[in-house]
Amino acid sequence: MKPAPFDYHAPRSIEEAAGLLASLDNAKVLAGGQSLVPMMNFRYVIIDHIVDLAKVEGLAGISVTGAILRIGAMTRQRDLEFSPEVAQHCPLLREALSHVGHRQTRNRGTIGGSLAHADPAAEQPTVCAAHDAVIEIASARGTRRVPFAEFAVAFLTTAVEPDEIVTAIEIPLWPAGHGYSFHEFARRRGDFAIVGAAALLDLAPDQTVRRASLTLCGIATGPLRMTEAEQVLTGKRFDRGVAQAAAAAVKAITPVSDIHASAGYRRHLAEVLAFRALRDAAARCSARI
Repeated sequence: MKPAPFDYHAPRSIEEAAGLLASLDNAKVLAGGQSLVPMMNFRYVIIDHIVDLAKVEGLAGISVTGAILRIGAMTRQRDLEFSPEVAQHCPLLREALSHVGHRQTRNRGTIGGSLAHADPAAEQPTVCAAHDAVIEIASARGTRRVPFAEFAVAFLTTAVEPDEIVTAIEIPLWPAGHGYSFHEFARRRGDFAIVGAAALLDLAPDQTVRRASLTLCGIATGPLRMTEAEQVLTGKRFDRGVAQAAAAAVKAITPVSDIHASAGYRRHLAEVLAFRALRDAAARCSARI
Protein backbone atom coordinates (compact mmCIF):
# COMPACT_ATOMS: atom_id res chain seq x y z
CA MET A 1 0.00 0.00 0.00
CA LYS A 2 1.07 3.56 -0.67
CA PRO A 3 -0.27 6.77 0.86
CA ALA A 4 -2.45 9.18 -1.07
CA PRO A 5 -0.50 12.09 -2.61
CA PHE A 6 0.53 14.86 -0.20
CA ASP A 7 2.84 17.88 0.00
CA TYR A 8 5.83 17.64 2.32
CA HIS A 9 7.06 20.52 4.52
CA ALA A 10 10.22 20.57 6.66
CA PRO A 11 10.20 23.67 8.89
CA ARG A 12 13.26 24.66 10.90
CA SER A 13 11.56 26.45 13.79
CA ILE A 14 8.47 25.98 15.91
CA GLU A 15 7.20 29.34 14.65
CA GLU A 16 7.50 28.18 11.05
CA ALA A 17 5.83 24.87 11.84
CA ALA A 18 2.97 26.58 13.66
CA GLY A 19 2.55 29.02 10.79
CA LEU A 20 2.26 26.17 8.31
CA LEU A 21 -0.40 24.42 10.39
CA ALA A 22 -2.33 27.67 10.70
CA SER A 23 -2.32 28.31 6.96
CA LEU A 24 -2.64 24.83 5.42
CA ASP A 25 -5.83 22.83 5.07
CA ASN A 26 -5.88 19.16 6.05
CA ALA A 27 -2.32 19.16 7.42
CA LYS A 28 -0.81 16.67 9.84
CA VAL A 29 2.31 16.77 11.97
CA LEU A 30 4.95 14.06 11.49
CA ALA A 31 6.79 13.47 14.79
CA GLY A 32 8.24 10.01 14.29
CA GLY A 33 5.92 8.33 11.87
CA GLN A 34 5.66 4.94 13.57
CA SER A 35 1.87 5.25 13.76
CA LEU A 36 1.00 7.92 11.21
CA VAL A 37 2.86 6.44 8.23
CA PRO A 38 1.24 2.97 8.45
CA MET A 39 -2.15 4.62 8.81
CA MET A 40 -1.44 6.69 5.70
CA ASN A 41 -0.25 3.63 3.79
CA PHE A 42 -3.50 1.83 4.56
CA ARG A 43 -5.47 4.96 3.59
CA TYR A 44 -6.92 5.03 7.07
CA VAL A 45 -5.66 8.62 7.15
CA ILE A 46 -5.68 10.78 4.01
CA ILE A 47 -4.07 14.20 4.29
CA ASP A 48 -2.93 16.95 1.91
CA HIS A 49 0.12 18.21 3.84
CA ILE A 50 2.76 16.68 6.09
CA VAL A 51 4.63 19.03 8.44
CA ASP A 52 7.77 17.15 9.52
CA LEU A 53 9.15 18.29 12.89
CA ALA A 54 12.45 16.38 12.58
CA LYS A 55 14.50 19.50 11.77
CA VAL A 56 12.79 21.87 14.19
CA GLU A 57 15.35 23.08 16.72
CA GLY A 58 14.68 22.88 20.45
CA LEU A 59 11.98 20.20 20.38
CA ALA A 60 14.17 17.38 21.75
CA GLY A 61 15.96 17.07 25.07
CA ILE A 62 15.74 15.83 28.65
CA SER A 63 16.26 17.95 31.75
CA VAL A 64 15.46 17.87 35.45
CA THR A 65 14.65 21.06 37.32
CA GLY A 66 13.67 20.64 40.94
CA ALA A 67 10.95 18.01 41.04
CA ILE A 68 10.06 18.23 37.33
CA LEU A 69 11.36 16.07 34.49
CA ARG A 70 10.97 17.99 31.23
CA ILE A 71 11.10 16.07 27.97
CA GLY A 72 11.02 17.67 24.54
CA ALA A 73 8.25 16.21 22.39
CA MET A 74 10.67 15.14 19.63
CA THR A 75 12.87 13.15 22.01
CA ARG A 76 13.28 9.66 20.58
CA GLN A 77 12.03 6.78 22.67
CA ARG A 78 15.41 5.07 22.41
CA ASP A 79 17.05 8.16 23.97
CA LEU A 80 14.58 8.04 26.84
CA GLU A 81 15.20 4.33 27.30
CA PHE A 82 18.90 4.90 27.92
CA SER A 83 18.75 8.31 29.59
CA PRO A 84 20.45 8.41 33.03
CA GLU A 85 18.08 11.20 34.09
CA VAL A 86 15.03 9.09 33.26
CA ALA A 87 16.53 6.02 34.94
CA GLN A 88 17.24 7.96 38.13
CA HIS A 89 14.19 10.20 38.41
CA CYS A 90 11.42 8.46 36.45
CA PRO A 91 12.19 4.72 36.36
CA LEU A 92 8.56 3.86 35.56
CA LEU A 93 9.00 5.48 32.15
CA ARG A 94 12.15 3.49 31.45
CA GLU A 95 10.45 0.24 32.39
CA ALA A 96 7.39 1.03 30.29
CA LEU A 97 9.54 1.77 27.25
CA SER A 98 10.86 -1.78 27.25
CA HIS A 99 7.36 -2.84 26.16
CA VAL A 100 7.12 -0.35 23.28
CA GLY A 101 7.36 -2.07 19.90
CA HIS A 102 10.89 -3.13 18.97
CA ARG A 103 14.28 -1.42 18.88
CA GLN A 104 13.67 -0.11 15.36
CA THR A 105 10.35 1.35 16.49
CA ARG A 106 11.91 3.11 19.44
CA ASN A 107 14.77 4.44 17.30
CA ARG A 108 12.31 6.55 15.32
CA GLY A 109 9.31 6.94 17.60
CA THR A 110 9.02 10.05 19.78
CA ILE A 111 7.25 10.60 23.07
CA GLY A 112 5.30 13.54 21.64
CA GLY A 113 4.16 11.47 18.69
CA SER A 114 2.92 8.72 20.98
CA LEU A 115 0.97 11.16 23.14
CA ALA A 116 -0.57 12.95 20.17
CA HIS A 117 -1.58 9.65 18.55
CA ALA A 118 -3.29 8.61 21.81
CA ASP A 119 -3.52 4.87 21.26
CA PRO A 120 -5.48 3.51 24.26
CA ALA A 121 -2.94 0.68 24.67
CA ALA A 122 0.16 2.90 24.48
CA GLU A 123 2.65 2.80 27.33
CA GLN A 124 3.96 6.38 27.35
CA PRO A 125 0.54 8.03 27.80
CA THR A 126 -0.05 5.57 30.64
CA VAL A 127 3.10 6.75 32.42
CA CYS A 128 2.04 10.37 31.90
CA ALA A 129 -1.34 9.61 33.45
CA ALA A 130 0.31 7.85 36.39
CA HIS A 131 2.59 10.81 37.06
CA ASP A 132 -0.04 13.52 36.48
CA ALA A 133 2.05 14.99 33.68
CA VAL A 134 1.42 18.35 32.06
CA ILE A 135 1.53 18.65 28.27
CA GLU A 136 2.86 21.82 26.64
CA ILE A 137 1.15 22.73 23.36
CA ALA A 138 2.11 25.52 20.94
CA SER A 139 0.46 27.22 17.99
CA ALA A 140 0.59 30.50 16.12
CA ARG A 141 -1.69 31.83 18.89
CA GLY A 142 0.82 31.06 21.65
CA THR A 143 1.56 28.31 24.16
CA ARG A 144 -0.75 26.57 26.60
CA ARG A 145 -0.34 23.82 29.20
CA VAL A 146 -2.83 20.97 29.59
CA PRO A 147 -2.94 18.54 32.55
CA PHE A 148 -2.82 15.03 31.20
CA ALA A 149 -6.16 14.25 32.84
CA GLU A 150 -7.66 16.69 30.31
CA PHE A 151 -5.40 15.74 27.39
CA ALA A 152 -6.81 12.41 26.20
CA VAL A 153 -10.46 13.07 25.40
CA ALA A 154 -11.61 10.09 23.27
CA PHE A 155 -10.36 7.20 21.14
CA LEU A 156 -7.30 8.43 19.20
CA THR A 157 -8.36 11.97 20.09
CA THR A 158 -6.62 14.54 22.28
CA ALA A 159 -7.08 18.15 23.30
CA VAL A 160 -4.58 19.19 20.59
CA GLU A 161 -6.28 21.35 17.96
CA PRO A 162 -5.50 20.88 14.23
CA ASP A 163 -3.19 23.92 14.22
CA GLU A 164 -1.35 22.99 17.43
CA ILE A 165 1.85 21.06 18.18
CA VAL A 166 2.85 19.15 21.30
CA THR A 167 6.20 20.69 22.26
CA ALA A 168 7.09 19.26 25.68
CA ILE A 169 6.02 17.02 28.52
CA GLU A 170 6.58 17.92 32.17
CA ILE A 171 6.44 15.01 34.59
CA PRO A 172 6.18 15.75 38.34
CA LEU A 173 8.65 13.45 40.06
CA TRP A 174 8.00 11.19 43.00
CA PRO A 175 10.42 11.24 45.98
CA ALA A 176 13.64 9.27 45.83
CA GLY A 177 13.11 5.70 46.95
CA HIS A 178 9.57 5.36 45.66
CA GLY A 179 8.44 2.05 44.23
CA TYR A 180 7.41 1.59 40.62
CA SER A 181 6.37 -1.20 38.28
CA PHE A 182 4.89 -1.65 34.82
CA HIS A 183 3.25 -4.91 33.76
CA GLU A 184 1.71 -5.66 30.40
CA PHE A 185 0.10 -8.57 28.59
CA ALA A 186 0.36 -8.78 24.80
CA ARG A 187 0.05 -11.66 22.36
CA ARG A 188 3.70 -11.31 21.39
CA ARG A 189 6.58 -9.21 22.64
CA GLY A 190 6.27 -5.80 21.03
CA ASP A 191 2.59 -6.16 20.12
CA PHE A 192 0.00 -3.71 21.36
CA ALA A 193 -0.97 -4.32 24.97
CA ILE A 194 -4.26 -6.07 25.58
CA VAL A 195 -4.02 -4.71 29.14
CA GLY A 196 -1.23 -2.90 30.98
CA ALA A 197 -0.81 -1.68 34.55
CA ALA A 198 1.49 1.02 35.94
CA ALA A 199 1.97 1.40 39.69
CA LEU A 200 3.75 3.97 41.86
CA LEU A 201 4.03 3.69 45.63
CA ASP A 202 5.54 5.81 48.37
CA LEU A 203 5.87 3.86 51.63
CA ALA A 204 6.72 5.11 55.10
CA PRO A 205 9.37 3.20 57.10
CA ASP A 206 6.59 1.19 58.77
CA GLN A 207 5.28 0.23 55.28
CA THR A 208 2.26 2.54 55.47
CA VAL A 209 1.24 3.76 52.03
CA ARG A 210 1.70 7.52 51.98
CA ARG A 211 0.81 7.86 48.31
CA ALA A 212 -0.31 5.52 45.55
CA SER A 213 -0.91 5.69 41.81
CA LEU A 214 -2.41 2.88 39.73
CA THR A 215 -3.12 3.34 36.03
CA LEU A 216 -4.43 0.87 33.46
CA CYS A 217 -4.18 0.93 29.68
CA GLY A 218 -5.85 -1.09 26.94
CA ILE A 219 -9.20 -1.22 28.71
CA ALA A 220 -10.82 2.07 27.70
CA THR A 221 -10.43 4.87 25.15
CA GLY A 222 -7.34 6.09 27.01
CA PRO A 223 -5.29 5.50 30.16
CA LEU A 224 -7.46 5.06 33.23
CA ARG A 225 -6.40 6.09 36.74
CA MET A 226 -7.86 3.70 39.29
CA THR A 227 -8.67 6.24 41.99
CA GLU A 228 -10.76 3.79 44.03
CA ALA A 229 -7.84 1.37 44.19
CA GLU A 230 -5.54 4.23 45.23
CA GLN A 231 -7.93 5.12 48.05
CA VAL A 232 -7.94 1.50 49.24
CA LEU A 233 -4.14 1.64 49.52
CA THR A 234 -3.54 5.09 50.98
CA GLY A 235 -3.06 5.12 54.74
CA LYS A 236 -2.90 1.33 55.00
CA ARG A 237 0.10 -0.78 55.91
CA PHE A 238 1.05 -2.47 52.67
CA ASP A 239 0.73 -6.24 52.60
CA ARG A 240 -0.59 -8.88 50.24
CA GLY A 241 -4.15 -8.50 51.47
CA VAL A 242 -4.20 -4.75 50.88
CA ALA A 243 -2.72 -5.22 47.42
CA GLN A 244 -5.38 -7.80 46.59
CA ALA A 245 -8.14 -5.52 47.84
CA ALA A 246 -6.83 -2.64 45.72
CA ALA A 247 -6.53 -4.89 42.66
CA ALA A 248 -10.06 -6.18 43.21
CA ALA A 249 -11.33 -2.60 42.93
CA VAL A 250 -10.70 -2.72 39.19
CA LYS A 251 -13.63 -5.14 38.86
CA ALA A 252 -15.87 -2.09 38.82
CA ILE A 253 -14.55 -1.03 35.40
CA THR A 254 -16.32 -1.80 32.13
CA PRO A 255 -13.52 -2.55 29.64
CA VAL A 256 -13.80 -2.38 25.87
CA SER A 257 -14.46 -5.60 23.98
CA ASP A 258 -12.97 -6.26 20.53
CA ILE A 259 -11.47 -8.98 18.33
CA HIS A 260 -8.44 -9.23 20.63
CA ALA A 261 -10.18 -9.81 23.96
CA SER A 262 -13.60 -9.73 25.54
CA ALA A 263 -14.51 -7.25 28.26
CA GLY A 264 -14.53 -10.05 30.83
CA TYR A 265 -11.07 -11.25 29.85
CA ARG A 266 -9.70 -7.71 30.03
CA ARG A 267 -11.28 -7.24 33.45
CA HIS A 268 -9.58 -10.39 34.69
CA LEU A 269 -6.24 -9.33 33.23
CA ALA A 270 -6.60 -5.88 34.77
CA GLU A 271 -7.01 -7.34 38.26
CA VAL A 272 -4.08 -9.75 37.85
CA LEU A 273 -1.72 -7.16 36.38
CA ALA A 274 -2.74 -4.49 38.89
CA PHE A 275 -1.84 -6.85 41.74
CA ARG A 276 1.51 -7.73 40.19
CA ALA A 277 2.37 -4.09 39.54
CA LEU A 278 1.53 -3.09 43.13
CA ARG A 279 3.42 -6.06 44.55
CA ASP A 280 6.58 -5.29 42.57
CA ALA A 281 6.36 -1.55 43.23
CA ALA A 282 6.18 -2.21 46.96
CA ALA A 283 9.13 -4.60 46.81
CA ARG A 284 11.27 -2.00 45.10
CA CYS A 285 10.19 0.65 47.58
CA SER A 286 10.92 -1.59 50.56
CA ALA A 287 14.38 -2.38 49.27
CA ARG A 288 15.31 1.29 49.52
CA ILE A 289 13.91 2.10 52.97
